[in-house]
Amino acid sequence: MKTICRNLCASGILLLTFMLNGPAGAAEPRDVRVIAFDGGFNLPVWVAQRKGFFAKNGIDVSLSFTPNSVFLVNSLFESKADIALASFDNVVAYQEGQGEAGGSHPSNPDLFAFMGGDNGFLSLIAAHGIRSFPDLRGKTVSVDAMTTGFAFAMKEMAALNGLSDTDLQYVKAGATGNRYVDLMAGKEDATLLRTPFEILATDKGFETITTGTKAFGAYMGSVGVARKSWAKDNQASVVGFLRGYREALNWLYAPENRVEAEAILVEKVNGLTPYLAKKSYDILLAPQGGLFRDLKFDMPGIQTVLALRSKYAQPAKLLSDPNKYIDGSYMQAAFGGN
Repeated sequence: MKTICRNLCASGILLLTFMLNGPAGAAEPRDVRVIAFDGGFNLPVWVAQRKGFFAKNGIDVSLSFTPNSVFLVNSLFESKADIALASFDNVVAYQEGQGEAGGSHPSNPDLFAFMGGDNGFLSLIAAHGIRSFPDLRGKTVSVDAMTTGFAFAMKEMAALNGLSDTDLQYVKAGATGNRYVDLMAGKEDATLLRTPFEILATDKGFETITTGTKAFGAYMGSVGVARKSWAKDNQASVVGFLRGYREALNWLYAPENRVEAEAILVEKVNGLTPYLAKKSYDILLAPQGGLFRDLKFDMPGIQTVLALRSKYAQPAKLLSDPNKYIDGSYMQAAFGGN
């Protein structure tokens, strides 16, 4: 009888523990605030949220979108966001004191990239009738910010095709979504767009002048970014994010999940039809050039970013050491050598 009572009591405790906390021993998920630019390249985050891949790894991820790169970086510095999905260029810019003015930047910034994401998915899109770089002479081109993001990529594309800064008028217009809206409204003549905004634009008859892949070959686009101080105190959250994110990528690259992935794109991206979602999927999940399935850094692409900043950024600095801006230890903790 005593044994039966002990078993019943133990069962009752386990049931109460499950009701309050989930499975025995499970802790409450850690909140992780992620900030990113709007676009289809957020597909792994949406999938990991929906499929429980983040929750499985002990974190509860909220995703918000930034109007521009300055807001995104300030959100990290002001502890209003924990992780950012942003261009590698932004990490370098603010670490080197070359970032856009505005906000409360610490005297010793501690931003770093802990994972690779993509090659930028950059396309130079222009208004009707502007089909080549010579057609851009005297036109207005929008960028996110003048000293960060893809502004220097745009300047290099122009320079490689015979256009100087005086041949173009550059204006700040914020994140990709904002630049897309302005381009559609005729406020500027051309801009760099990221998937699927270039697809939305060309579907409306706008012109593709070139892509980042054609212009540079290797280019390190989006990366996972955090502050070293936060990551050190929250290693389990960084590892959980990495594992959930990569699990989502594995799910996305499985052909049997394509239809559902396209439906998520249609749901999440305004104006994206099922037909355009198929085209977006083909780019985002391309075997070559798509989202980085292994999350590793593209080292030649990083060198491209450093070379562009060395050429165009102020105050002028010769930048060549990727290890100042990246840390692979969190990937190692998450996946070992795999």
